[in-house]
Amino acid sequence: MEPFTPRTQTGARKKNITLSQKEYSKITGTIARTRRQNSDYSPRNVSYDEPSFIAETSFVRAPLNSRVSSTSAAPKGKSRNDSLDHLPIDIQEALILEDLLYILMGIPGNYITFHPDYSPDEEDPLQGIRFVISPSLDSSLRDLVERILPLGTYYTAISSFIEQRSHLDFGLVNHALCASIRDMLKDYQTLLSQLEHSFNTSPSFSLQKLWFYVHPTIHTLSLIYSLITDLAFADDPSASLSASSSDTSDAEEEARNEALGIPSSKLKAVLSETPLTQSSSSIPVKGGEVLAIIYEKQQSMSGDPTASMLYGTLLRAAGKPYVAMLRGWVMTGRLVDPYEELLVKESKFINRGILEMDYTDEYWERRYTLRDGSTISSGNKGHAHKAGVPAPRSAGGRLPGGACVPPLLESWKHKILLAGKYLNVIRECGIEVGRDQEREEEEFDMDDERLYTFLESTYTHANHTLLQLLLRTGELIPRLRSLKRYFFLSQSFFLTHLLDLSHNELRKTAKSASIVKLQSLLELTLNTDVQGEDTMFREDVKVIMASSGLYEWLMKIIGTGGIEGNGKVPEQEPEEYKGKDKDDKKQMLAIDALSLDYHVKFPLSLVISRKTILRYQLIFRFLLHLKHVEQSLSTMWIEQKTTPWRKPVTKLGNASSRPPSSASRSRPSSSASRPPSRPSDAPAPSIPSTLSEQSEFEKWRLRVFLLRARMLSFVQQILSFTTFEVLEPNWRLLEQKLDRVRTVDELLRDHLDFLDTCLKECMLTSAKLLKAYSKLIVTCATFALYAAPYTKSANQAMMETETAEGQRRRWEYQVKFETNFDHWFKVFLDCVQFYASSENGSLLPLVVRLTSIKKT
Repeated sequence: MEPFTPRTQTGARKKNITLSQKEYSKITGTIARTRRQNSDYSPRNVSYDEPSFIAETSFVRAPLNSRVSSTSAAPKGKSRNDSLDHLPIDIQEALILEDLLYILMGIPGNYITFHPDYSPDEEDPLQGIRFVISPSLDSSLRDLVERILPLGTYYTAISSFIEQRSHLDFGLVNHALCASIRDMLKDYQTLLSQLEHSFNTSPSFSLQKLWFYVHPTIHTLSLIYSLITDLAFADDPSASLSASSSDTSDAEEEARNEALGIPSSKLKAVLSETPLTQSSSSIPVKGGEVLAIIYEKQQSMSGDPTASMLYGTLLRAAGKPYVAMLRGWVMTGRLVDPYEELLVKESKFINRGILEMDYTDEYWERRYTLRDGSTISSGNKGHAHKAGVPAPRSAGGRLPGGACVPPLLESWKHKILLAGKYLNVIRECGIEVGRDQEREEEEFDMDDERLYTFLESTYTHANHTLLQLLLRTGELIPRLRSLKRYFFLSQSFFLTHLLDLSHNELRKTAKSASIVKLQSLLELTLNTDVQGEDTMFREDVKVIMASSGLYEWLMKIIGTGGIEGNGKVPEQEPEEYKGKDKDDKKQMLAIDALSLDYHVKFPLSLVISRKTILRYQLIFRFLLHLKHVEQSLSTMWIEQKTTPWRKPVTKLGNASSRPPSSASRSRPSSSASRPPSRPSDAPAPSIPSTLSEQSEFEKWRLRVFLLRARMLSFVQQILSFTTFEVLEPNWRLLEQKLDRVRTVDELLRDHLDFLDTCLKECMLTSAKLLKAYSKLIVTCATFALYAAPYTKSANQAMMETETAEGQRRRWEYQVKFETNFDHWFKVFLDCVQFYASSENGSLLPLVVRLTSIKKT
């Protein structure tokens, strides 16, 4: 059976499970009195049932008990049968000197006893024991004795603090602090031994000499007592004043229940779905919070040389385990923090296995974080409201435990975090991090300037190593160039070829189209259009089908504040879109859902993550739609070069061939086979009512030619602006930044800023611009679908077989296309002009381009 280890207590007050000071004094006094009464004591007369002197447990704690007089055996240490009034002053001084030697060890004497209100069960041991002097003591001695008495209070409080904070729950920093204070108490106990020797051997030893020897020690112990008081009550007052029932519960019962399989209180709370929130009062004062309190005490008493030296010594001693954990993190990338004292926190549930399946940037952003919740973008201010960050202490507003960053490391915390993260990524790649033996043997203190030089050098080394791994071994720059080619269509021959080969497949619905067939066609086009370094990455490009339309999805994101509100794009499409087209009568075509995906391995997935791939996909679908509409309008232009469109009309129409007036036109339906309806606030263009020199059909043909040319010009201007005025210049700026990049975080930030800037300048982050643009581009795409019906109408008109109803419908469709295009073009141009003059100056070239196709 394994030995049972009782549960440690974490409360501010601990119930004393050993004998109290009064009980020790009573027992040892009785033993000493019995020995003095038996004057014929000899080893022969010792009975076997008498406890030996060595077996006295009190001798270890109070060596002075061996000379306790018989009068000290009175109940509660108050046996003062003889008053000091009738005794001479020199006798009083001798008796008080003997009592003071007890008091300085925390043991009550004959004439100096515990305070009447003192109770070991009710008093907090960290406040120390208070003593009172017999009122019969001469007043000339009383003042000096009262000056020495605080030493006993300080000693008992410090001893209780060391005993309490040596438990495992308080961490390595508290252990090191207690060890340092214990070493100081050894000097104090050595002083007491010397004072006792002088008291027993020197007739000239007096109260004045005792005061002379202990006076410097009073100041030292008062400084330590002030520190432990701040540490003991740094948490919430409610936590320090109330001892919870869990602290006094039977440890054996808890262990027995666990052995029998009975759930503990915490497990019961989980099973009953009771939330176990981590408040600041439940976290003991440990780790960085201890160092912060010591440093603040040192700074507040910097004018006192003794206090500054004492607190500096304690800060260096308590900071040794903290610095050791810090060095292990920044030198190897391994976080060894068993008591959660360091400023860096690890989320172990995020590992590389998750990264292989879904290469998000969670591994980089959430695997290792600062306990105070602060990030580089948010500055040095933590976010206590964030999940996983404990609430600040009610007293002082300091974050509890390891979440409190020591003030000496406040300006270095981000470099400490990044240095370890860089090395951790290198280790995850299977590259062993080299160790510098000289640095490992070198020791640093918290206030040592060499520590911060060491942190700077390790950060620079880790940063440079990972950056070279990404840029050289990972070939990041060629990767980004291939992304530019495939997603930004810098060399779009493969896309034109793909659209031609997959024309029939892309005319199907998104669910009916074969992704396998489209993937094979994509590989065929990429293999026939190989350009240099792109050959090694073309296998990473995959065809996917989006579950929602581009403009509907973007409008949804903008409506919820996704892009325009906080600059963030969700890493996947909203859930409400994934099954949306089940209820729609019209399903999305494959050409509208077509998109590309790009697969990379770790550690390149830190840079080319799902978040960045999504931005590339948004821009690709935007350009793809433009390319498709341009190709459709160009095909319409080629078709309109046939005989029905080019043959001159010499015969004039008669009255019956006159087009109907606008009043006789009915409103079209919203079906997909019909042109978009005319906006209610847009004036209807005039329809020729009289025919003089040209026929009605010639007028209609010219109107069709003009509208097609304007639409084609609009699409080409948008495409030209996007590629030459937005994507290419921003790409050149990114290349310049990558040449000067010094840190991995700069690399990540520059890459993300580049994509966000492209999205903004492509007008994909503004709801008004996106709405007007989507209406325009849909109008152009719908107009291109009417190429075949228009050609059929033209053939009928040329052969004079067209009916009056067919003529009316031909003009009706044309007028509605013109009306919609003119209306939304005006709205779009006004929006572009407004944003160009207020928010987005990069749209000014687009204003000039659009003005050239504006209808006069």
